[in-house]
Amino acid sequence: MDFGKYKYEAAVKARESRKNQVNTSLKEVRFRLKIDSHDYETKTGRARKFLGQGDKVKAIIQFRGREQQRPELGIRLLEKFADDVAELGAVESAPRQDGRNMVMVIGPLKTKAEARSEARKNEAPKRERSGGGSRRDQAAREAKAKAAEKAAQNSAPVTNSVGDAFPEQLKRMAESREAEATQGAGQRPASSQKPAETPAPEKSAPKEQKPAPKPTAASTPKPSSAPKPAAPKPAGAPKPGPRKA
Repeated sequence: MDFGKYKYEAAVKARESRKNQVNTSLKEVRFRLKIDSHDYETKTGRARKFLGQGDKVKAIIQFRGREQQRPELGIRLLEKFADDVAELGAVESAPRQDGRNMVMVIGPLKTKAEARSEARKNEAPKRERSGGGSRRDQAAREAKAKAAEKAAQNSAPVTNSVGDAFPEQLKRMAESREAEATQGAGQRPASSQKPAETPAPEKSAPKEQKPAPKPTAASTPKPSSAPKPAAPKPAGAPKPGPRKA
């Protein structure tokens, strides 16, 4: 039997057993009986985080002075806390008095191994989006990308002209001034030519208006002369008829 192969298989088994090994730890969350709503939400958020990671949470309420005579207030607060984290954990030990404190333990619904497996599943798509591989591979890809960008910037053609050394803003200002100068030169000759003067129309002297004709008296009609009778024509001599035998 190869000793190297045996050693390798033993290491693989130990690694797998460590993955499935559950080391639950007990986290503490401390309250005061008169706690503000904002502080209560902060404590509840921490407890949810611990339960999501597969750890147990020990809620402790600290009594001061005469508050020890009102344990029902502490029980009411712990029950409210258990209801707020019921999605991630369940009550393992009911509230009990421990000196000046009141204690309650809440256990996670999921084991630590299940929580780790879910975390790995959630990280897998993120790695695929970023290119996959380990962190070293991702860092190497990022370094190569940065080196390629620097090489592209350094490979730009180098010119010795003074105009290339000016910043882009100065170049734009110079171009705008040249454009304005060309526009002004094109407008000047057009403005220098005066428009041809059109002769003003001659004003004709106003004609003198003739006075209106005076009305004349109505002329009396002259008596028309009677027509003269026509003279009768003389009767002609009778034509001789045919002779009788």
